[in-house]
Amino acid sequence: MLKELSIKNFAIIDELTVGFEEGLTVLTGETGAGKSIIIDAVHLLCGGRGSQEFIRHGAKKAELEGLFIITNPKHGVFNKMIDVGIEIDEESIILRRDISDSGKSVCRINGKLVTIGILREIGASLIDIHGQHESQELMDEKAHIHLLDQFAGEKIRQVKESYKELFSKYKKWIKDLATLTENEQQIAHKIDLYTFQVEEINDANLVIGEEEQLQEEKKKLQNFHKVFDKMSSAYEAILSESRGLDYIGTAMADLQDISDVDKNMLELSENVSSAFYMLQDAAYQLKSELDEMEYDSNQLQDVEDRLAFIQTLKRKYGQSIESILEYKEQISNSLEQLVNRDEQIQKMSERIRQIEKDLELEAYDLTDKRKKAAKQLSEAIMEQLQELYMEKATFSVMFHEHSKIIYNENGMDDISFYISTNVGEPPKPLTKIASGGELSRMMLALKSIFSKHQGITSIIFDEVDTGVSGRVAQAIAEKIAAIATNSQVLCISHLPQVAAMADQHLMIKKEVTGNRTYTILEEVIDDRRAEELSRMMSGAEITSATLQHSKELLKLANERKKIFRNA
Repeated sequence: MLKELSIKNFAIIDELTVGFEEGLTVLTGETGAGKSIIIDAVHLLCGGRGSQEFIRHGAKKAELEGLFIITNPKHGVFNKMIDVGIEIDEESIILRRDISDSGKSVCRINGKLVTIGILREIGASLIDIHGQHESQELMDEKAHIHLLDQFAGEKIRQVKESYKELFSKYKKWIKDLATLTENEQQIAHKIDLYTFQVEEINDANLVIGEEEQLQEEKKKLQNFHKVFDKMSSAYEAILSESRGLDYIGTAMADLQDISDVDKNMLELSENVSSAFYMLQDAAYQLKSELDEMEYDSNQLQDVEDRLAFIQTLKRKYGQSIESILEYKEQISNSLEQLVNRDEQIQKMSERIRQIEKDLELEAYDLTDKRKKAAKQLSEAIMEQLQELYMEKATFSVMFHEHSKIIYNENGMDDISFYISTNVGEPPKPLTKIASGGELSRMMLALKSIFSKHQGITSIIFDEVDTGVSGRVAQAIAEKIAAIATNSQVLCISHLPQVAAMADQHLMIKKEVTGNRTYTILEEVIDDRRAEELSRMMSGAEITSATLQHSKELLKLANERKKIFRNA
């Protein structure tokens, strides 16, 4: 549910923070007071189209923030958040959007910067906004099959999951077959290219670790003279004319002579002896290395040429010798498939035919279960329409037949919702029925059914009761209240019947201070509720008759809500 909404510098709202409760919250107020601005703010917060026109005059940016509390740990929004790398903070989800005077938006979810697309996707899982003239999921024919499946629930879930798994394999095989059956010119080109690349990499005789060894060898060759001179100098200092080792040998002998006289000299004598023999070994090793060292300018050129060749292969095939060899393995497999493609095509075609048989069985099973669910859905919606005084309306789920079966991730069904609101009129697609009171009631009937299945935490109705009155108004009020037993509902209404059903009643009004207009929101409680309902009935003047009628309306509403909650 939407727990709290903060708005700053948005339209005529300077700064406003409002808390929402569970159940039905109704927003009332005079026309132009800013009721729809609240809904506009929620719409933008959930990824709606925004512009600098929403920013309050004189401000640099508009700031919107909403706190949502999700108590169901299996709610689909959490998986969506995990998929895009957003941390989950227990039950809280905070959406924030800042719109600057340049028209750009900065969006955050739980403090993480996100794109407007991600904000819209997450927002769609939390809020469903329905206005009198706004197209919604129910008005989108592509969504009807998903709504039907949601209504069917567990009866269809396992079958659909099994079908989707099989369809995923089917798509992969079709894609692989399409790759193999490209035109001959493309295939011949690929064979030539892959053959050349495999031969070039094979001829290179690459060895893992070779490049590092070559770099080390290159470094030594480039510094040959320096190394030779320093090694020679070190040898001279130890064993040649400088006689460094001779002096240490003399020191070793002298210390040995006195070590039996002065025991303190014994350890020192042993250390000097060790140093003497270590230096002697080092001198012999230096001499051996010097005797074998021979500078060859061609060797340096060979090393540099080899390194340059490896670098060329890296630019063409990978960032390292390991990746080059991995690439060769991949194209070798592809080359084998292309060379033997006729046999591969035959095997794959046969495999696809087998999968299609299984897919057909799964798809027909889906269709059968959908048709049973469609009948139940039609009956449930017809019952809802009767309660909304649309007894003459008919509703049906239309399964469209096609000359050729086309499989997709939902099976082979192409469905849409059809309705007829008048006797003698043929059913028409729901997306093409007239707007106004009938559309509002149709939408409420559908919402009454689908609010239990869609998983939306909050539903917003923006003046969907426009154009109705009398017993229809009372029926709409009760239907909205019934929907609020499954989801939090926020409703802007001019009908006292709807306001009477509210669990939370908020009144919005405008005030002018210092030549600026401000929107103020107040919670209507206790006796003030009857007064506000009276104002909605008769206008500015509240009479004893309207006040008494309002109290009776509130009493009736409380009785009806008890029935809904105990149902």
